[in-house]
Parts: sequence; C-alpha cells; structure tokens
Amino acid sequence: MLRRIAFISAIVLLVVLAVLFTALNRQRFDVDVLMARFTVSSGLALIIAFAAGLLAGALVRSHWIARLLAERGRLRNALRLAEARQQATPPDAG
Repeated sequence: MLRRIAFISAIVLLVVLAVLFTALNRQRFDVDVLMARFTVSSGLALIIAFAAGLLAGALVRSHWIARLLAERGRLRNALRLAEARQQATPPDAG
C-alpha cells in the first residue's frame, strides 16, 4: 500500500514539474515532422522528446524482458520434469 502511494506521489510530482517546466519555457519555434510543421514551446518540445526516449527505451527493454520470461518458462518446465522423474524412480534399497 505504501509503495503504491509513493509511486502515485512520484508520478504526480513529475507531472507537476513538467507543467511548470512547460509554463516557464515560453519560447516558440517550428518543428518539421515529415511533411507537417508545428509551432511548439521549447518546454513542450523537450517533454515530448523525453517521453519519446522513454518509450523507445521501454520498447528495447521489452525484448529483454520477453527473453527472460521465456527462459523462466523453460526452467519451470525442466523443474517439473525433474521432479516427476524423481518421484517416478523408486528409492534405493541399499
């Protein structure tokens, strides 16, 4: 519960800081994206660039996480097979 409250508080703080950063940086300039041209404030452009980088990093890491989850599944199956083999073999009478 405390962890969730801390996470939500951190997100709210980041949003407030982003709004303040955007409000304080009022310079405007043109951004060309493909065939479109947008006029944005410098603060908003920096926040969009940060969010795009964060998204790109998350996409790259998702491949790594998918490999870890697949490996965990293979290990779990191997453990089940090993446990089944151990239970199927009779104990040594020696």
